[in-house]
Amino acid sequence: MSNNLLKRDIVVGSRRFSNFFWTFILFFGGVGFLLTGISSYFQKNLLFFINSTELSFLPQGLVMTFYGVVGISLSIYIGLTIFWDVGSGYNEFDKQNELIRIVRRGFPGKNRQILLVYAFKNIKSIKLNIQDGINPKRIIYLCTKDQREIPLTPVEQPRSLEVLENEASELARFLNINLEGL
Repeated sequence: MSNNLLKRDIVVGSRRFSNFFWTFILFFGGVGFLLTGISSYFQKNLLFFINSTELSFLPQGLVMTFYGVVGISLSIYIGLTIFWDVGSGYNEFDKQNELIRIVRRGFPGKNRQILLVYAFKNIKSIKLNIQDGINPKRIIYLCTKDQREIPLTPVEQPRSLEVLENEASELARFLNINLEGL
């Protein structure tokens, strides 16, 4: 949503395709490992497509059981972050009241709703941080006069440089402040 006085950017949280994908992969893989480990302990096949009675429980079956529990636990954790929609929210830039609001959802508890409010007079610039390599990062930061850098982009697959540069320059123009990092 955007007009001359108000700009609001929606931030997608953990309800992304990749999280749904990894939740299902980890869950079903974990169940497979767990059933294989249990099958080796009881010497009875619980999976029709593999003969796990030939595995000795120590150490192979125990390791398979451990991997299964870890896989299922990780899938439950990611599933809960999807259910709670951790990280979702919006960035709102209000020219009329000269305020910037950054709203995010966290984990359930006392501080579930994260709300950061900054006055325009406390904002120094918009910074674009681009790091390529094994773990690439492409982030737009809101830089304050007291040297804080608040990330505005969601955690996701890095977007193309052209899209990120356009977003950063459009935001800097809207706020009438400098753009760093280009």
